[in-house]
Amino acid sequence: MSLSQIDFSKVLNDDQVYDLMMANYDQLGKDWIVHQWNWLNAIYKAFKDHYKYLIVISLIEKTLQFYDTMNIQLSFDQFYSKNYLQIEKFSITELCNKLNLPKETVRRKVLELEELGVLKRQKKKILIDRSIFPQVKPERQISITSKYIYLVSQILIKEKILSKNHDTKKIETVVKKNFSICWRWFYRLQIPLVIGYHDMFGDLATYHIWGTVAMNQALNYKRDNIKTNFYNLIPDYKTFNESILDGEGASIGVSAMSISEMTNIPRATVIRKCKFLLKNDYLKLNMKKHYILGSMNRTKVLPYQKNVFRHKAKFLRKIINLLTIS
Repeated sequence: MSLSQIDFSKVLNDDQVYDLMMANYDQLGKDWIVHQWNWLNAIYKAFKDHYKYLIVISLIEKTLQFYDTMNIQLSFDQFYSKNYLQIEKFSITELCNKLNLPKETVRRKVLELEELGVLKRQKKKILIDRSIFPQVKPERQISITSKYIYLVSQILIKEKILSKNHDTKKIETVVKKNFSICWRWFYRLQIPLVIGYHDMFGDLATYHIWGTVAMNQALNYKRDNIKTNFYNLIPDYKTFNESILDGEGASIGVSAMSISEMTNIPRATVIRKCKFLLKNDYLKLNMKKHYILGSMNRTKVLPYQKNVFRHKAKFLRKIINLLTIS
């Protein structure tokens, strides 16, 4: 589509997406939590190590940035047509700055990736061997992300901010057709987001475990506001989260064994990390000695999430605008 064909009156801005998303969060909150939990599971599953995967996708994101700068766009099939992906040269310091991790940690993880055969050096070339680790193609994640984009778009259509309707299958098709740019946007959302939680919780395994408890509580949350007039029926971000913390979902916790089975994180690690979360009031125990969310979520997690959602709104705006002009 040429520039002259674009109707700029139909192009969204970040504030439109953010305001509608936050005001209608009761319709989106559970799906976003599930979306992020699936993303965390995919990160951990590849190497049983969150940080190795983050290093790999950070290098891929840098390469996608180069493609974008050179106006090279690859579809999903083109991008995964070979098992090897040549990436730009990188330094340990560069990765440390991007991931906010100690130099010793990054250097050790890079060496471990080389030992696994994921990172390879061939003369002056640096390659990622995608055949080494499982589920390298994010087809399932594209499907999950497309479903969330669809939910947001339906709210925008309902509020008469968006006129063009796309089903989930169409969204998946557009993302795959424009994969190199869309997945760069996705990585630019996710990498800083999870690193922010790393800073908050001390490491990503702890965040993953906390997120599993949050997801369990959100999925067990049932709005009975019609009967109780709880929070005056306002379905915004604040109300949704306070309802989860104080409502019916708060009585239904999850055990360490269940967290381990859901995440594949060893049970001993789960128990150790939960002690930290209990001590810092990110989690607490209910009457059945199962884990539920603690009060620190109000004072520390929710304010951070509101900032994160500014970046989420930017990602959604870019994808929905791409759909509009496709």
